Amino acid sequence: MDLGIKGRHALICGGSKGLGRAAAESLAREGVNLTLVARSRDALDNAASEIASASGVTVSVIAADVTSPEGRSEVLAGCPNPYILVTNPGVRQTPDNFRTMSRADWDGWMDAHFFSALELIRALVPGMCERKFGRVVNISVSFIKFPQVNFGHSHAARLALAGAIGSMVRELVTYNVVINSVLPGFFDTDALRTNLHAHAARGNTTYEAIVADRIKSTPAGRFADPKECGDLIAFLCSAQNGYMTGQNIVNDGGVYQGLF
Repeated sequence: MDLGIKGRHALICGGSKGLGRAAAESLAREGVNLTLVARSRDALDNAASEIASASGVTVSVIAADVTSPEGRSEVLAGCPNPYILVTNPGVRQTPDNFRTMSRADWDGWMDAHFFSALELIRALVPGMCERKFGRVVNISVSFIKFPQVNFGHSHAARLALAGAIGSMVRELVTYNVVINSVLPGFFDTDALRTNLHAHAARGNTTYEAIVADRIKSTPAGRFADPKECGDLIAFLCSAQNGYMTGQNIVNDGGVYQGLF
């Protein structure tokens, strides 16, 4: 299936590793030129070289932290007119106790998982509307559908983003600009492995035991390959996907049992 986006330009946040890189690779296979954003220049250069070599597309990089206003300014200056935006702060969610968190702690999570995406969207969708094509995909997490104990800070920020997007999309869809979010579950990434090692340490158990427990709780019986999320994101960015907008699409191997 030709997704109809060959020659378009995409801005991919968190594009050097994990699900962000998977999205970049899937879009590159469709002929989309890329600007990758992450904090580590070395990781970015490595990802850009490998993706460009495999696909033949043009890949540029911006080493910046999108969770800060300064970082977002750098990104917007370096890539002001993309047709596609994939938001992803590249910040692992870590547990904390809502009773002891300070206001500054909560604000930090809002910067990471709300403002990092919102400010890029607000800056870039006017140009997309003028060009009559825009696709925005936010990489969120499946747990916003069933929030977990000790993660209220990160879930709250991501739910705030979902609410803001739900209001915005009705003004944008008439211009062929759509915004959707993917809510991945257990994908085999460095971030997941780091999180599970931390869970094992907190629970005084082994990493292998934690992995077995998570796989047992997943109806699919496995962790997913990142490209399974990357390909979903690529479709959401396709020319064909001009009608579905404001959706939060769970991609978790059947863990979430709700209908809505």
